[in-house]
Amino acid sequence: MAVPARTCGASRPGPAPTALPWPGRGPRPGPGARRPLLLLLPPLLLLPLLAAPGASAYSFPQQHTMQHWARRLEQEIDGVMRIFGGVQQLREIYKDNRNLFEVQENEPQKLVEKVAGDIESLLDRKVQALKRLADAAENFQKAHRWQDNIKEEDILYYDAKADAELDDPESEDVERGSKVSTLRLDFVEDSNFKNKVNYSYTAVQIPTDIYKGSTVILNELNWTEALENVFIENRRQDPTLLWQVFGSATGVTRYYPATPWRAPKKIDLYDVRRRPWYIQGASSPKDMVIIVDVSGSVSGLTLKLMKTSVCEMLDTLSDDDYVNVASFNEKAQPVSCFTHLVQANVRNKKVFKEAVQGMVAKGTTGYKAGFEYAFDQLQNSNITRANCNKMIMMFTDGGEDRVQDVFEKYNWPNRTVRVFTFSVGQHNYDVTPLQWMACANKGYYFEIPSIGAIRINTQEYLDVLGRPMVLAGKEAKQVQWTNVYEDALGLGLVVTGTLPVFNLTQDGPGEKKNQLILGVMGIDVALNDIKRLTPNYTLGANGYVFAIDLNGYVLLHPNLKSQTTNFREPVTLDFLDAELEDENKEEIRRSMIDGNKGHKQIRTLVKSLDERYVDEVVRNYTWVPIRSTNYSLGLVLPPYSTFYLQANLSDQILQVKYFEFLLPSSFESEGHVFIAPREYCKDLNASDNNTEFLKNFIELMEKVTPDSKQCNNFLLHNLILDTGITQQLVERAWRDQDLNTYSLLAVFAATDGGITRVFPNKAAEDWTENPEPFNASFYRRSLDNHGYVFKPPHQDALLRPLELENDTVGILVSTAVELSLGGHTLRPAVVGVKLDLEAWAEKFKVLASNRTHQDQPQKCGPNSHCEMDCEVNNEDLLCVLIDDGGFLVLSNQNHQWDQVGRFFSEVDANLMLALYNNSFYTRKESYDYQAACAPQPPGNLGAAPRGVFVPTIADFLNLAWWTSAAAWSLFQQLLYGLIYHSWFQADPAEAEGSPEARESSCVMKQTQYYFGSVNASYNAIIDCGNCSRLFHAQRLTNTNLLFVVAEKPLCSQCEAGRLLQKETHCPADGPEQCELVQRPRYRRGPHICFDYNATEDTSDCGRGASFPPSLGVLVSLQLLLLLGLPPRPQPQVHAHASRRV
Repeated sequence: MAVPARTCGASRPGPAPTALPWPGRGPRPGPGARRPLLLLLPPLLLLPLLAAPGASAYSFPQQHTMQHWARRLEQEIDGVMRIFGGVQQLREIYKDNRNLFEVQENEPQKLVEKVAGDIESLLDRKVQALKRLADAAENFQKAHRWQDNIKEEDILYYDAKADAELDDPESEDVERGSKVSTLRLDFVEDSNFKNKVNYSYTAVQIPTDIYKGSTVILNELNWTEALENVFIENRRQDPTLLWQVFGSATGVTRYYPATPWRAPKKIDLYDVRRRPWYIQGASSPKDMVIIVDVSGSVSGLTLKLMKTSVCEMLDTLSDDDYVNVASFNEKAQPVSCFTHLVQANVRNKKVFKEAVQGMVAKGTTGYKAGFEYAFDQLQNSNITRANCNKMIMMFTDGGEDRVQDVFEKYNWPNRTVRVFTFSVGQHNYDVTPLQWMACANKGYYFEIPSIGAIRINTQEYLDVLGRPMVLAGKEAKQVQWTNVYEDALGLGLVVTGTLPVFNLTQDGPGEKKNQLILGVMGIDVALNDIKRLTPNYTLGANGYVFAIDLNGYVLLHPNLKSQTTNFREPVTLDFLDAELEDENKEEIRRSMIDGNKGHKQIRTLVKSLDERYVDEVVRNYTWVPIRSTNYSLGLVLPPYSTFYLQANLSDQILQVKYFEFLLPSSFESEGHVFIAPREYCKDLNASDNNTEFLKNFIELMEKVTPDSKQCNNFLLHNLILDTGITQQLVERAWRDQDLNTYSLLAVFAATDGGITRVFPNKAAEDWTENPEPFNASFYRRSLDNHGYVFKPPHQDALLRPLELENDTVGILVSTAVELSLGGHTLRPAVVGVKLDLEAWAEKFKVLASNRTHQDQPQKCGPNSHCEMDCEVNNEDLLCVLIDDGGFLVLSNQNHQWDQVGRFFSEVDANLMLALYNNSFYTRKESYDYQAACAPQPPGNLGAAPRGVFVPTIADFLNLAWWTSAAAWSLFQQLLYGLIYHSWFQADPAEAEGSPEARESSCVMKQTQYYFGSVNASYNAIIDCGNCSRLFHAQRLTNTNLLFVVAEKPLCSQCEAGRLLQKETHCPADGPEQCELVQRPRYRRGPHICFDYNATEDTSDCGRGASFPPSLGVLVSLQLLLLLGLPPRPQPQVHAHASRRV
């Protein structure tokens, strides 16, 4: 482990050092002597001489000289912080006001158990509402009488997309002149839903590719209307309920309360059956192998349909499922680098989707090779997998072989693997063998003749998987809680409780029980509602609560971000990716997934809030399971947050006195006050502008008291107490000091209570830190580090350099105030100063020089040999202060002042690399899986021409070939090529308006540097032939600074590799995905599995035409379609016929 900055040592014993006053920015020292020549001496002599003929001889400073400069720097920093920081004064103020607060203890075990119990109670109320809804839905559907002659005008409901469709002149219903009687509703704004809602009605959403007027859909709308009253009654019993949703297996979504649908700008592709919560509730986990026929007959449109179908099939899988994809002709091979089943998470599915696009049709069809490969994959027990439903999905254009011998060998008689077959494209093959394969193996046969049939037919297999669940009856009626995902209606991050709804009808007395799943009932719980049950501000800036599920994905975590890119993708952030991974955290994660309790203190690395720094810290982890759920709750506390202060301001006169220091009228004399934008009272209006927020706060406090029931008394009392305490700091430490004498732009104090006081008032104009101390990087880092933490202004390499003309650029120096009260140690505040960059850069030169008198630089005589210093010899000697993240803080080079805050490798790559290679710095690499990336610009880069099957001369001479599928496929290609000239051109990378064209999630690689194991003074040489450089580096005691003195480079021939710190995009989705799947992280699947029932009726296994079409008829129909009818942007697909009851 690297040694953190705080372990560098304490201040030296003896009298307190005094700061060196600096009278502003007087004239700068003149330039040194002309640049001397480098005398090349053996590398072992670390202190060679630099000399120039006819000039004074200068040598590289001796080690003891540079150590002397380092001590002067340490003393100057310590002296200024002792005078202006106010640490000691603030300690005394807290002790003097000891009667105004109490010291409370955070007891981790009690805290996590209480929060876990509160979350369990919250979710249990939703479970009861779910059960009422599911029972009611099953009864309503059972009592419903099917109507063959139902008309659109017979149904009255609120179509959630009606308003958007009426505004769209190209809408399907506008073209049809829809007869559906759509309700017109009034809506009211509701902050809980972040939306306008109507509590008297439900809303209905129907996917774009489903015809609203079909008999199946109209009957579905008819019986689900009765759910409205149950939704309303649920809300009456529990007013905290959010969205209540019934997702039907037909694709209809009915949700409450009603609100207009949030339709995208382009095509609305939302289908409830593809949402994470529906997939998880509709079937048990799956092990799926997809095999794709890529023989020579599969080309052109058919191959394109297959690629799209596979991608759509992958979207029906969740993180509880496992999958692999292979292509086959005479032989079978995986399409990607994955050689076995892998978890169907977002990143793995992306790998599959990209790999599928590279499939090329050639060779002959070999079903045997494809199925043997698939069965071998499913029988591999040496890997992590779902171990529940097992299935093979085969996409082909047709064939004659039934491969019965393969099924006899691998699957019969138990038929533990279901086989689903998909006949893709328009062809004249006999589909009977495909039907037989599916029916003989408890699967289903589907046809995908065109692109409009893909989505509906790649998700219907869920009905088959739902059969054992339906037949299990009450045993399968168990509520499951989902992973985190982004709500489609704008609630933000949510989890959903799901409960399947079964068809309880029977065709007649003594008939077999119905096997159909009607749909899934769901109730949303916003993560913000769960967060409200966690401790508020008593855990300190670096303490937090988190929760994970059985996959190890976080449900709660301060590093979990809301997803604004593509709500269709689930939010799957692993606990080990939310934090910096180590062995201790792996052990904690495993214990939590297993549902155990535990406590462990660990030393670990944490990333700073601004993601520029890494600190080594001590943390206490405590965890317990949340009963009746698949979640586990954890609490993280730094040792210094075991205790916290609770104000006890019973004296109302004192309350008024301290409150007056929040009034802007007091700022000129007492300094500017920023207050943390917390929820102090229910009626307090929030604002991103702190001045406006303070104004709102003051206006509210004039109406209510800090003890009001509508206010958080803990937050208010602590805020007012800290207002008074920081004002006393102004009186005792700041008001009578001349900041200009010491080149300070400001002094400041920030507290756990939410106060940030900046003195003098004018300095607040340039204050850019977060007004919430718990969200300020300087505050959190100061708590985790002993000593003085320097924070230079943040600079990006792509932005303009700092502007120094107005003399307002400052460097923050902060330190935590540690109190010892009654034997308890805590850190309730952080104090610091803001250094004037340019003035302190001049001061830095003087402190790192050989001056014996303040105003007299040392001059070397004509015959003397002198050591160079950072002031006189700044043309030859580079002197810098670099912080523990590798960012430039101060330099003796005037031209580098505007580069302060940049990663030092961007300033001097050669020297930074040497510091890293000599263990002054250690590198930590991690990946941000929550980043959002803009789509690549449209174009044909990387695309290939459409695959076209080219027949041989022998084919043309063979009469049978002219009636084959290959001939028909070629004819299709020629027709499309004549009508649509772009058909033979390369596919564009992304279609305009497609989901992929939007901003999507991506992976960014992050690199942070922190102090390595070297903790002493160190001399070294950068060996580069004639361009070699000497350098000296030394840590400054009680700071996070590294003092570096080096020869300036004489040439650029030594430029080696440049260390990178800037976040970079990972085109391959982060660390090599193919390697990661070989080391899968520990996880557990759901506790229940329903993949078999002895009473299952498998006779319904799909139907399709098996007669060979007439070539003349097909050609006529194709020409009619292509030439006689206008193309439709989105073909309508009717609901599956099996939905009829």
